[in-house]
Amino acid sequence: MARETPKHSPGHRWSHRVTQSSNALDLEPEVFTLADPGKIARSLKRSAEASRRRKSSPFQSAMSMLNFYINRAGRGLSAKQKRILTQAKTELRRLFSRSD
Repeated sequence: MARETPKHSPGHRWSHRVTQSSNALDLEPEVFTLADPGKIARSLKRSAEASRRRKSSPFQSAMSMLNFYINRAGRGLSAKQKRILTQAKTELRRLFSRSD
């Protein structure tokens, strides 16, 4: 039997491509690696509000991208960075005056 060749080289995942070239938001480079949850949230808010390609509200777009990154980073995300990103979700809600 012929062995199937992977469509992408190892280490290059579709989720990385999404965060690098999202069609909905133009993200600042390495925004998810910042150590300050407030800076992450403000950057996502700016990107979401500036986007004209998003299909939902700025809040939903920003939160979706943050959740997508957290979920896709999975085990590769350190406990410290996961905590920072979770705090960024809280900060994002505050910036958009959301309590949910």
